[in-house]
Amino acid sequence: MKIQLLEIGPETEQLSACTLSLLLGVHTPSNQIDGFLKFARQMLQVDHAILTFKNEPYIWYSTNQVFKAFHANPTAQLDVFFQGQQLIEPQHPQYANFVQHIASLGIEAARLIALDLLKTDGESIGQLLLFDHREEAFSLGALPTVAEFAAGLVRYIELKVDYASLKELYEQQSALNFSKTKFFQIIAHDLRAPFHGLLGFSEVLAQERETLDDSSIQNIADYLFDTAQSTYNLLESLLNWAMAEGGRFVYHPINFELKQSTKIVCDVLKSLAIKKNIELIDQVEEGIKVYADINMITSVIQNLVSNALKFTFTDGTGKVILRAEQTETSVDIYIQDTGLGMTAQQLETLFEPKLTVSFKGTAGEKGIGLGLVLCKRFVDLNHGQIVVESKEGVGTTFKVSLPIATSSHQVLSKEALLSEKT
Repeated sequence: MKIQLLEIGPETEQLSACTLSLLLGVHTPSNQIDGFLKFARQMLQVDHAILTFKNEPYIWYSTNQVFKAFHANPTAQLDVFFQGQQLIEPQHPQYANFVQHIASLGIEAARLIALDLLKTDGESIGQLLLFDHREEAFSLGALPTVAEFAAGLVRYIELKVDYASLKELYEQQSALNFSKTKFFQIIAHDLRAPFHGLLGFSEVLAQERETLDDSSIQNIADYLFDTAQSTYNLLESLLNWAMAEGGRFVYHPINFELKQSTKIVCDVLKSLAIKKNIELIDQVEEGIKVYADINMITSVIQNLVSNALKFTFTDGTGKVILRAEQTETSVDIYIQDTGLGMTAQQLETLFEPKLTVSFKGTAGEKGIGLGLVLCKRFVDLNHGQIVVESKEGVGTTFKVSLPIATSSHQVLSKEALLSEKT
């Protein structure tokens, strides 16, 4: 077997997986790997040099004429030959076995020196091999210099890795802070708008009561009630989201029948469905049990069903259907509506705090989509998954997958559920 050399470019399409090599600029004019291998070869007067990093798909090969790559062999186990030493040279007890091992990988050498690249904590990140086909013994006088240079390269790599990690964390935190700032700006906007209405109509009632007939008073009362209710719902969702983000929700999983949660949700939202002329159908069967926090999951289902009712058509044909399927390891809950549907752009950022006010529902309902952010957070806390499929003008289906109940955990009875709710 012989190694097949590759040009850096189209032939090395997995280069993005070579984290350390990229940090050393392997594909740039300031290629530090090439410079290091040239230096090592010249110091020890050898013809060939190889540098390999752990878990990277390519190994780097250098001679006086070329600097190329070849595919790493997953069966190669170079570090086991060092046996606690950093250097393999002709006097090493595993020298002959090591030469034979690399020959089986396609690298023929008459003489060889190998250096294990160790981090500060002693962990190996790769190996340097210097070899050729000459018969005379090595002149090892320059070996300490090469070893020192290699140690400096490893320290440099460690610093580059730390810097890259810190830079990524900084950029993520900056983006998060920017998103939160914009998010709260929108929340402030969404709160300020209804308060203008509340203050304005309250002033009319306070100062112009005698000029209003019963119909006008009723209209103002209906507006004040609806606005106060939607504003309260927004504040409640915001509080729950903030508590979830701050880790203040206590995750208390138990085994319980999913039907218990869906029945509570459908009972609560039945009047809203009737008001919007939408058929709310609970097809979840008795006996399907999940292992989760019942309060969080009930909140998730209520948010998703409420959202489905918000965007479902009110012409009498609209339906919101709840159903569940049990697999060997999970329970999949589906909340399906025949509503407005969503665009691909909406789906991409559906579970992120919105940077724009969300679309109005089919009856003019307002909101900022905070409920879906909370749903995602609660599902994650329960070791589940939430995904969505949607088509504009046809409808949307949310799928929530939760761990299946196991016999080793407590099952919540209906009596216990009623007790917990009260």
